Amino acid sequence: MLIEIKGTQFVNKGAELMLLAVLQKVRDTLPEASFVVVPSLKKDDYVNRAKLGLYQKLWLRRYGLEWGRLGSIIPKKHRQRYGMVVDREVDVVLDASGFLYSDQIGKRSANAMASCVKTWKKRGVKVVLLSQAMGPFTSHEIRKAFAFVVENADLVFPRDDASYKHVVDLVGERENIHQAPDFTNLVSGIMPEDPERYRGRFCLIPNYRMIGKTSAIISDLYQSFCVRCIKYLIQSGHKPFILIHEGEKDILLSEKIVAESGTEIEIVKETDALKIKGILGLCSCVISSRYHGLVSALSQGVPALATGWSHKYEMLFKEYGILDSYLSVSNDSEILNKQIERIINEDYRKEIIAKITKASAIYKEQTEMMWQRVFSVIG
Repeated sequence: MLIEIKGTQFVNKGAELMLLAVLQKVRDTLPEASFVVVPSLKKDDYVNRAKLGLYQKLWLRRYGLEWGRLGSIIPKKHRQRYGMVVDREVDVVLDASGFLYSDQIGKRSANAMASCVKTWKKRGVKVVLLSQAMGPFTSHEIRKAFAFVVENADLVFPRDDASYKHVVDLVGERENIHQAPDFTNLVSGIMPEDPERYRGRFCLIPNYRMIGKTSAIISDLYQSFCVRCIKYLIQSGHKPFILIHEGEKDILLSEKIVAESGTEIEIVKETDALKIKGILGLCSCVISSRYHGLVSALSQGVPALATGWSHKYEMLFKEYGILDSYLSVSNDSEILNKQIERIINEDYRKEIIAKITKASAIYKEQTEMMWQRVFSVIG
């Protein structure tokens, strides 16, 4: 069985974590399966794929056409020699895009997926959209394209209440649609080499999309918001650090935050997604604008404060019953400081840890149920 894992990458550590989660679960259940991904031009992409034993799919979409199919003219024995496969050799597609189908992302992704699904279903390929954020869908073109995807996929897993509503509003209730939480919650992190470096500290995870995907007001305030968080934590006797969750843009933003803060706060640039999760499991609290930074914390019973640029952040905190820990970057310093001070308070922390630990256990059970449905389809 050849399974394509769609929508993941190595630069964004949340996307890498989703890839690792799929590989871990499917290899445990279907050890005979092989996996393929579409290669990226990003630095070290080949090295990272090779470490995981992933085939590379000959696939190149340009000018609305798919040129990768021309790879079929290469004899199969030569493709196998170089670890290459073509689309017609794929048996199952597991889409782990995270957040790709929405007005916020645009029509290109929905149209491309609809075109692929049309081809795959003609060949009997099983198509599963693993749990991910979806919608809203107001554009006529996006609605038409994604409705086709949902109607023809074998399984579709909206990740939260809002995403489920967006999908159902689009196509109605269907037997192939089931809500399921983010599936990286089952993945265990790896302990970093120097755990005491992070134990009991506050971690800040910035996200450049808070500047590029939000209103002008939020965009202008975001950097100073991060600075205010850092300054208050330091004034309160804590030693916060910044953790990079995606590439150069987050690094550049973090450097600007440090410069504006006038402090020497540490910027941690760990490249192993599992070690990042291990680091977050050691922290006292995480203040994050990266979705999977929040999931990695909450799924390990670590309290978190969040800001976000789409509905998926607020929905995550609603699921865990901690909406009062969802921050607004436009709040004045007095309100922000009180929210941080509350999470520092030991009595409140114990209450929050108990709540998120209980919720985490429930969502892990729901993730296992999602995988049971997946394996019943691709079996």
